[in-house]
Amino acid sequence: MLTTVAVSGYRSLRDVVVPLAPLTVVSGANGVGKSNLYRGLRLLASAGRGSLVADVARSGGLAALRWAGPEQPSRAMRRGEVPVTGTRRREPVRLLLGVASEELGYAVDLGLPQPDGTSRFPNDPEIKAEAVFAGTHPRPASVLLERTGPRVRQRGAGGGRGWETLAAPISADRSILAELVDPRTTPEVVGVRRMLESWRFYDALRADPEAPARRPQVATRTWALADDGADLAPALATIVEQGYGRDLDDAVADGLDSRVEVRETAVGEQGAVGVMDVLLHQPGLLRPVSGPELSEGTLRYLLLCAALLAPRMPELLVVNEPETSLHSRLLPALAQLIAGAARRTQVLVVTHAEPLAAALAEVGAARVELTKELGETVVPGRGPFDAPAWVWPSR
Repeated sequence: MLTTVAVSGYRSLRDVVVPLAPLTVVSGANGVGKSNLYRGLRLLASAGRGSLVADVARSGGLAALRWAGPEQPSRAMRRGEVPVTGTRRREPVRLLLGVASEELGYAVDLGLPQPDGTSRFPNDPEIKAEAVFAGTHPRPASVLLERTGPRVRQRGAGGGRGWETLAAPISADRSILAELVDPRTTPEVVGVRRMLESWRFYDALRADPEAPARRPQVATRTWALADDGADLAPALATIVEQGYGRDLDDAVADGLDSRVEVRETAVGEQGAVGVMDVLLHQPGLLRPVSGPELSEGTLRYLLLCAALLAPRMPELLVVNEPETSLHSRLLPALAQLIAGAARRTQVLVVTHAEPLAAALAEVGAARVELTKELGETVVPGRGPFDAPAWVWPSR
């Protein structure tokens, strides 16, 4: 299980360390930085896929993503005694991302490229440092492998207890997670990459009138709902086939007072291709309601059912603002659905809906409420000694 996520120097997240429980709900008013924490998690996942540098570049590079406030806000600034002004920068620009589990953790330091004027890719940051460590937080004795610039060294390589420098240097646009792929020589690196790759995110489930989930889809076994929810019908059919049909029926009955059906139809020459679509049986109607007829809220709830009841769960399931388009009466049922998913994997929910956050807290979620001070995202009431221990790798 993941225990901690840490982000520093990213938009409003000057320095945030958040503990994670089996079910965590991150809440707060609009604009306090919830989405920044969510995007920081997505960047960590992209490190596992080998696309971290490219994803930062696509977002405008460090110039667009870095913390825009003073490097170290003074106490007088925080108390409002003096205006917020720029101070002379003592440290280099850094975007820091890290995560820890009960077994392994990872941290990466991204910085500005060298200003030599030769690169045609000014938005590409450089990876300045990385670390893979054992246990729930990084500390010098727990680091198993560290990268500083192009140099990588590994603790205990070859069976010893000391450090051994790996022969091949790594370029500044490549992560150790993409380069050190041999499970025999760097098993911890491979383990971290697999952990990050497995994370699943839902923040773009489409329920608009043109949503692909409203149309028939090819009938193929679907273990996890697509990011946009396009394969809703085969995902629901897979849930039923794999033994979660009763859970699906209960969730739909609880939230919509209805019953969902997946209809399969043969199309093409001699019925060569099977397609599936969704029908909803509602009390009092003589015929089921088809995908194009579903309201946005009803379709979105069905999409969340498919996402949260998937037969194969990732190590971390992250859902961003699931309450969008849902009537308030659906939120208790959604909370129960999320709680059920948390019994099968670790779940993190980001929401600005207080009723949903409260309902999740009632079913055992650990709650992290964010606020803003001087443009900086903070966890109220948490001092420097209250946050989980965290040390960033040195350059």
